[in-house]
Amino acid sequence: MWMVLLSLVGGLVLLVVGGEMLVSGAAKLAARFGVPPLVIGLTVVAFGTSAPELMVTLSAAWAGGDAANLALGNVVGSNIFNVLLILGVCAMLAPLVVNVSMVRVEIPLMIAASALALWFGRDGVYSRPEGAMLFGALLLYIWFTLTQARKASASQDSTAEDGGPLWRQIASILGGLVLLVLGARWLVSGAVSVAELLGLSETIIGLTIVAAGTSLPEVAASIMATLRNERDIAVGNIVGSNLFNILAVLGGASLIAPDGIAAPASIIAFDGPVMLAVAVACLPIFFTGYRIDRWEGAVFFGYYIAYVAYLILNASGHAALPLYSQVMLYFVVPLTVLTLLVSLWRVIHLRRGPA
Repeated sequence: MWMVLLSLVGGLVLLVVGGEMLVSGAAKLAARFGVPPLVIGLTVVAFGTSAPELMVTLSAAWAGGDAANLALGNVVGSNIFNVLLILGVCAMLAPLVVNVSMVRVEIPLMIAASALALWFGRDGVYSRPEGAMLFGALLLYIWFTLTQARKASASQDSTAEDGGPLWRQIASILGGLVLLVLGARWLVSGAVSVAELLGLSETIIGLTIVAAGTSLPEVAASIMATLRNERDIAVGNIVGSNLFNILAVLGGASLIAPDGIAAPASIIAFDGPVMLAVAVACLPIFFTGYRIDRWEGAVFFGYYIAYVAYLILNASGHAALPLYSQVMLYFVVPLTVLTLLVSLWRVIHLRRGPA
């Protein structure tokens, strides 16, 4: 029991310290080269915190067989977790201001990537050519982002700051990433042990603790960025991670898997559309004033709790599942859509001004 507690506490400490080191190093690196923090969040921080998803999925894909079937669930589950829970919690801590360019470029790209992943999986498998297309889209996105970063750097040379030796900033970023990965592993190990001691089933443990475990680096990095008032990094980390998960993780896994990546019908029918719906929901929320207010963060967080509750009820075959599904489908979802539409109408009306 003491080892379990040590694993839990040690994991939390490593996550906090690692998140602080990563965000601090990334912010100083952005200032040094005059690059907007959003670009750093979309690339360095986002790709770095997605390392656990990449490692888990690629190893499963390389193993082939049943292990490869875990790849899609890991990507889809992580993307839903990233937007609903992480952005929700960060927005509840402090309203998040969203860069205009993200609403115009990255959010539509995230929606397009989610739709493309869902379309490729309609036949039940992600083939190597489809994986190559996804991975090629990632390379194009990186090229576009670096081009924009160079333009921003050229126009902000006069405001660039030194921030200390370059090696120290790089070491802070790399050290932070290592601590985040180790902290996530320790925390998940301890949490699984506690869940087993409490008698929870392996299915519920997998749907909750293990599914969220690979996203813990994103949690720590985004929350620390929010607390440090580096909110561009916080939002960019989530959007960039979701793009990386689909294009690099799923695309790369499809490329190396001996028989391709299986697309289970249950994921394509339910979880995949949820991932796409979550991505689409970001557009009107981000557009309404280019910020995520606390109440919008609470809506995101509440939807994640509702999503996990559905998974648990469905996995256990609970008798309350039909009623729960009807309440969500015919009351909660329409009410949320109506609220978003009213908010969007108010913003458009205010921008047009009085007639």
